[in-house]
Formats: sequence, C-alpha cells, structure tokens
Amino acid sequence: MADLLGSILSSMEKPPSLGDQETRRKAREQAARLKKLQEQEKQQKVEFRKRMEKEVSDFIQDSGQIKKKFQPMNKIERSILHDVVEVAGLTSFSFGEDDDCRYVMIFKKEFAPSDEELDSYRRGEEWDPQKAEEKRKLKELAQRQEEEAAQQGPVVVSPASDYKDKYSRLIGKGAAKDAAHMLQANKTYGCVPVANKRDTRSIEEAMNEIRAKKRLRQSGEELPPTS
Repeated sequence: MADLLGSILSSMEKPPSLGDQETRRKAREQAARLKKLQEQEKQQKVEFRKRMEKEVSDFIQDSGQIKKKFQPMNKIERSILHDVVEVAGLTSFSFGEDDDCRYVMIFKKEFAPSDEELDSYRRGEEWDPQKAEEKRKLKELAQRQEEEAAQQGPVVVSPASDYKDKYSRLIGKGAAKDAAHMLQANKTYGCVPVANKRDTRSIEEAMNEIRAKKRLRQSGEELPPTS
C-alpha cells in the first residue's frame, strides 16, 4: 500500500513555484489584451465597411455624379472598399505610387474610364475630356496626312526654269544652239571651241616654221651689243 501511494504521489505534478505563477499570469494578461485588440480591429472594419456602403449607396443615387475620389487609405481599407464597390456593381481603381498616398476612385459602369483617362490618373494628372478630344483629333489628322503622303509616293522635284530658256534670252536661241554643238569637252581647260584646238598645217609646214624661229633666236644671240 505504501509503495502504491508513493508511486501515485511521484506521478503527480509539483505545484508551480512563485516564478511560474507570475509568468503564467503575464501570459494570460497578454493574451487578453491581444484578444481585445483583435475585437477592436474587427469592430473598426465593420464600422468602416458600413460607412463605405453608405457613401457608395449615396453615390449611386446621385445622378449628377459619374465618378468619386476617396481620401488616401491603407491597404486593408482599400481592400474593403473595392469589395463594397464590386458588390454594388461599380468599377474601382487604386492610384498613387506610395502606399500611404494611394487612393481609390469609383466609377459607374456606364461611365467606365478609358485607357487614356486611367493613364492620366496614374501620372498624377487631372483628366480633361476637352483637351483629350483635341489631342485625339490632332492625332487622327496627322495619321491621315501620313497615309495620304504614302499613297502619293515620293515627291519629284522639278527645276523652276529651263536652262535653255535662261541663256537664250542672253545670246539668242540660234547662237546658244550653235555653241552647244561647237563645244567639246577638254579635260584640262574645260569646254573650248573645236576650231581653236584644230591645227590645219601640214607636218612639213610646221617643221619649217619651227626651224625659222630657231634661226632667228640664234642670229639674235650672235649680234654684238650696241653702244
């Protein structure tokens, strides 16, 4: 019997010490605070969702509004708002680079934004439909001009005047025509009349003239100088 009682007592857990009790107490208090914070956060989400549902409902009923821009909000709030908008059958987008500055815009389905409008919001610019329409028309005009130029083909440039008419007023049509036929190309001096280049003398006559010129030069050198 004593052995049985001893085995039972040894198997039982020892009572917690004073330090263990304090640790467990702090753990219970921390768990209670965490649970309270979670309940508060949950309640805040519920209240935020109700507020967004009210604003979205007012937006839908207002026929004068086609879009609505909300103030910057955190990621969880944006997620709740996107969900509310989807349930309501609207369209929503988030804009802004920094997470703290990102905001949500909602649109009615029949007034869904174009790609150009979304790009404008992404660049941080205000959307101006009138300027966008002017820009679109200018772009279409430039495209039509390019297509028309491509269909016409390359542009042929013609001289403003004919060189024949230009010089005929100076020397006459007949003289200009005759001069054109009389000129031949000369690689050294350009164009000169053919008559100026042609030597009509015979070889014998040319040699006699050269000898005569040579004799004249020699006789001039032999004459004594005059006093």
